[in-house]
Amino acid sequence: MILIDRFLSDEQDPKAVEKVLGKLNDMLSANEELIYMAVQKRPAVNLLPTCIAVSNKRIFYCEPGNFGITMNFKDISWKTIKEISFKEEIFGSKFICVPTHGENIITEYIPKVQARKLYQAAHEQLAEFKEQQRQIELEERRSSTSPVTVNTIPEPKVVEEPVAFVPPAPVIPPAPVEEPEDETTIKLRKLKTLYDKQLITLEEYEAKKADVLDNF
Repeated sequence: MILIDRFLSDEQDPKAVEKVLGKLNDMLSANEELIYMAVQKRPAVNLLPTCIAVSNKRIFYCEPGNFGITMNFKDISWKTIKEISFKEEIFGSKFICVPTHGENIITEYIPKVQARKLYQAAHEQLAEFKEQQRQIELEERRSSTSPVTVNTIPEPKVVEEPVAFVPPAPVIPPAPVEEPEDETTIKLRKLKTLYDKQLITLEEYEAKKADVLDNF
């Protein structure tokens, strides 16, 4: 059972609130809770005011019909609401609900204090719903883009055989080209050979050597 006192804190019409709460109590779904209710207050005659109630799942518009004998209820879920706003005027405020599709729903003559609190409650619930939807979309996006493990056959590894080290060939210097000996060199070598074999004396060797060099 919904307690009526919590919805009379801002001078709402007690009779209108009591009548609407009696109907809404049977309309709430599981885990649904009414958060705030505003009651229309026309400047002249206010016999059949419209009530707007905000729950954690939707907004209720409760309009009297048949001169107050019946009530017309219309509810809009947060899923189908684009944005909400209010505009203060001389006599009360306009509360504006912008649905995703269709025309805006405008309710006039909502007392200013009630309009501000109604807007605050509706704005918070709408923002919370949008955040929940954003988190759900992010989770779905992560799930759809998560990498899929595919069993693949590993490619065979190519083993490179070691290359044998071949030392470089030694550099052989070219053999010196022997120049042919001249006649003087041959004579001197023969004299030296004769002296080494002691076939001539040193004096003879020196004398012959001097003769050869003189003729050079």
